[in-house]
Amino acid sequence: MARNIQSLERAAAMLRLLAGGERRLGLSDIASSLGLAKGTAHGILRTLQQEGFVEQDDTSGRYQLGAELLRLGTTYLDVHELRARALVWTDDLARSSGESVHLGVLHQQGVLIVHHVFRPDDSRQVLEIGAMQPLHSTALGKVLSAYDPVAHSEALDADRKPFTDRTVCDPGDFEQLLDITRARGYAADVEETWEGVASIAAPIHDRRRMPVGAVGITGAVERLCREGEVRPELIAAVRDCARAVSRDLGAGRF
Repeated sequence: MARNIQSLERAAAMLRLLAGGERRLGLSDIASSLGLAKGTAHGILRTLQQEGFVEQDDTSGRYQLGAELLRLGTTYLDVHELRARALVWTDDLARSSGESVHLGVLHQQGVLIVHHVFRPDDSRQVLEIGAMQPLHSTALGKVLSAYDPVAHSEALDADRKPFTDRTVCDPGDFEQLLDITRARGYAADVEETWEGVASIAAPIHDRRRMPVGAVGITGAVERLCREGEVRPELIAAVRDCARAVSRDLGAGRF
């Protein structure tokens, strides 16, 4: 059995201690409560402070939870709510399109798959929840890059490597692609990431009209495309799904 990392256990205990009460705690209070030497406690607090998980009051010198920890918690709640709101609609999209459905959010210069509905047939499939997809070549990634300023910056700063001869890597060409995505309200990936595979995605917005994710379908090119073009009825189905989830998140009509 793998041994736990003591410093991480102590940091976690420190965060729980600070979360347990309303008042700020001093170094001595924290050290004595956790049975640590002051030097050890101070070293952990300094690291947590540098990462934004802990803040120190300039006047009293006491410690409290930091804004970064709150941001991470809010992100989890947002993703959890997004997935919960999307469950019914993504199931419907999989049934109506006959293809697998992915729900993705921006994470570490890529798209994190937070929900995956299998294609409704008897084929063997692999669950992709937790998988990462590139921003610049996938339909989900292009949608996020088009509508989310942070994703846009991440996509431009990232190494946009070619996966196939169709992958758009040039910054100017990529910007034009994002303009087209915003103009038509969806993005497509036809063999830009995987040979023989196409995908269609549309943005999801929250009650503040902010982009919080993207939903899309993925399947074989011969099923998603007709005469070299993405099938319009599948585009409509994906956009309808995205609008339905957005409405459930309080975004109203788009």
